[in-house]
Amino acid sequence: MSSERMLLSGNEAVALGAKHAGCALGVGYPGTPSTEILENYAKLEGCRAQWSPNEKVAMEVGVGVAFAGSRTLVTMKHVGVNVAADPLFTVAYTGVTGGLVLAVADDPGMASSQNEQDSRNYARAAGVPMLEPADSQEAYDMVKLAFEISERWKLPVMLRLCTRVCHSKSSVVASDEHEVPPADYVRSIRERVMIPAYARPAHKVLRGKLAEIEAWNNAEGPNAVMGEGSRLGIIANGVAALHAIEAAPDAKVLKLGMIYPLPMQTILEFIDSVEDCVVVEEGDPFIQTEIMAAGGKVRPRIERYRFGELDVVRVRRILDRDDSEEAAPPSGKPPQLCEGCPHRASFGVLKRLDCIITGDIGCYTLSVLPPFETMDTCVCMGASIGVGLGMRHVLPEEQARRVVSVIGDSTFMHSGLTGVADMVYNRPPTGHLIVILDNGTTAMTGLQEHPGTGRSLDHTPTGKSVSIEEICKALGVDRVVVLDPSREMEAFERAVRDALESNELTVIIARRPCILAVVRDAKLERGDKVR
Repeated sequence: MSSERMLLSGNEAVALGAKHAGCALGVGYPGTPSTEILENYAKLEGCRAQWSPNEKVAMEVGVGVAFAGSRTLVTMKHVGVNVAADPLFTVAYTGVTGGLVLAVADDPGMASSQNEQDSRNYARAAGVPMLEPADSQEAYDMVKLAFEISERWKLPVMLRLCTRVCHSKSSVVASDEHEVPPADYVRSIRERVMIPAYARPAHKVLRGKLAEIEAWNNAEGPNAVMGEGSRLGIIANGVAALHAIEAAPDAKVLKLGMIYPLPMQTILEFIDSVEDCVVVEEGDPFIQTEIMAAGGKVRPRIERYRFGELDVVRVRRILDRDDSEEAAPPSGKPPQLCEGCPHRASFGVLKRLDCIITGDIGCYTLSVLPPFETMDTCVCMGASIGVGLGMRHVLPEEQARRVVSVIGDSTFMHSGLTGVADMVYNRPPTGHLIVILDNGTTAMTGLQEHPGTGRSLDHTPTGKSVSIEEICKALGVDRVVVLDPSREMEAFERAVRDALESNELTVIIARRPCILAVVRDAKLERGDKVR
């Protein structure tokens, strides 16, 4: 393996590390800031990658690969772990044969997310080891280490990234490359079938493995002590550790690489070696809480630094015990729907009709901003349908008839189908209207494909696509209407009015391609390189 130095983002480094670790399949669901991991992995020679309809399915496919004895990388953003949690918690009991690494990208400060949840809590709750890199070199090294840990203890391993590590570039020197191991399924029913009789002993086995991993983390884990001072000690993880080293060059820093299970013996010994100890971490007081529960003496946390990203300036404020108001960040240009976006026509009609819009996750969420200001709710992927149905069931008829659920085509494939099933099963007295904004792509995260586009992750044709209208008809929807909201605006408005006035279950598919996808597809047809 060449020792050539490369300049890579954290996402590119994870992709390269997975290839060099002998990963057989990369699978995931796109979501900023994790999307580019699989996109870059798919470009590497000999690597196979695919988008799943949602994170739960991605995790389950990954589990199948690992049960078959091969290595797999599963990718998603932090909120995607909510969707994947069901299989994640149980596969910690079943264990794996081949290495399974779940690369999850957190979004401190919510650059492109609806919440700021901290994925470290999932590692503790599920009982799954977690590593956290601080830069691209560590991202490369740790994904390889994660596969080794996964196969040594037969557990899935989480690799926690954050926006800054995912998208920042730093130098990477690659190491040895391993071949993809052949798949070979070996039956082990008691380990793989989690009925209560098998799950009870499996839970005890899991806790025993975690105790072994903590001992390993204390003895030889990816942790480092930097500096020799005894006055101020800093315990930090990930990119926060780099900020701390720059903010306090004279401090003694314990930089943690495996953050669950924590190397508590190492941590307590470090605390004893300094006069004053501070925990510097982005997000929840995860490390702080664990240390205090173990009897470690560290400074009380200042609550304001729980929110948003840390940087060198903010870390200096933490070290100075500065709890004063921080300067407001400079205001930037607010995001908006593209000029020429087909969603503009749809929301123009819905606003004119004074609809109560239960919305969803996608670029159309931007309709909440001026000049439209049309979206009333947005909770999580697929929630538009369930929330709309809840309103329809209890609101006075005059208001209930104004409720419309709006969802995009990719989000519909992700988690909209079950909402339609509920609509048919628990039919509101006034019926209901779902508007599916079908622009033929996953636009918000960078024009990725989904089961309805008929193309795979690398944009090559699959030969078959999933039909939204046929799904809705098969589920029992009374009326399904397909039209172009830009060219057939009058017909679109008439269809919405008819649906709101009737007691029918109606799905209107507003179908017109995303203008950015049209440009992208034209380049693909010409054979141009698409970035």
